[in-house]
Amino acid sequence: MTGPRAVLFDFDGLICDTEHAAFTSWRDLYASFGLEFPPEVWSRLMGRPDGERTGLADLARRLGRPVSRAVREDRRRRKRELCDREPLRPGVAAVLDEAARLGLATAVVSSSARAWVEHHLGRLGIETRFTELVTGEQVDRHKPAPDLYVLALRRLGLSAAEALAFEDSATGVRAARAAGVRCVGVPNAVGCAGDLTLAGADTVVPDLTKLDLGLLGTGAGLERKAAS
Repeated sequence: MTGPRAVLFDFDGLICDTEHAAFTSWRDLYASFGLEFPPEVWSRLMGRPDGERTGLADLARRLGRPVSRAVREDRRRRKRELCDREPLRPGVAAVLDEAARLGLATAVVSSSARAWVEHHLGRLGIETRFTELVTGEQVDRHKPAPDLYVLALRRLGLSAAEALAFEDSATGVRAARAAGVRCVGVPNAVGCAGDLTLAGADTVVPDLTKLDLGLLGTGAGLERKAAS
């Protein structure tokens, strides 16, 4: 087993836990109508760019009427405010430092809009730490399709076997696996480690502070499973 030549990071929930902020905005929205936010709805929308449509459709069904534009905009504003308070997730800086020490390429591979990702990378002070930035506008199909990873590999001039991905959602893990990329699952604050394992993650760690940084050099512990 050889070490990777590139490290590919999801953004939302992995570099910065915007997924926790999104969850809170949805929970608060449902609560404003006297409802609980169903975990199964969250599992369907987490990590997906079309997730808002899923959440609004479920809420409208429960209310028996469409959700007004004002309410939709209030939730988005609440999410933005919460996201802007989220720090860099523990361990991200150490992984970036080790990748730099080893001379590995780094990329963000995200279904989100480039402006969103750039805003937060700048806010967190790590905008210069990545070789490539691959975002949702650049492909026709978002995660769990492999297209974003395929594009990142093409830009880096590498094969799937030469890369290692970090993902916090089952949707993201499936995208990396579909592209043939080894993947470390790192659940976010409102995610489930078991879901990442079931999605095909090669290994799962509670957070990146628990990652053995030696695997960036050797790839040990990342034996590939059969594609599912």
